[in-house]
Amino acid sequence: MSLNHIRPWRNIYRRKSRQIMVGSVPVGGDAPITVQTMTNTLTTDVAGTVSQIQACADAGADIVRVSVPDEASSKALKEIVRESPVPIVADIHFHYKRGIEAAEAGAACLRINPGNIGSQERVREVIKAARDYG
Repeated sequence: MSLNHIRPWRNIYRRKSRQIMVGSVPVGGDAPITVQTMTNTLTTDVAGTVSQIQACADAGADIVRVSVPDEASSKALKEIVRESPVPIVADIHFHYKRGIEAAEAGAACLRINPGNIGSQERVREVIKAARDYG
């Protein structure tokens, strides 16, 4: 007897998408589905954030998001990225300069909401920084 009628979420039908790389982790396309989570520590607490990232990686997370709300967090992100066992996605809200700083700090990916970081020119600056820093 099939369990599909009891657990329909086991049937995952994926929409066609373009594959990208988040650090060394392929996402989309025909790549395996990845597990992503987010820290809930203060980003400026480097040791606590790295510890939480390590625990997430040990539990099976492939990618971890870290909030970058202020300049101090941008500075801490550089060390966090260096110590992380998995690619880090910088979660940016409201200030486009945090996106630029996160790219400079080595984030594998930037998560932004273009509607809340200002003008199209600011969005272009974040995109340029992402390209410039890989």
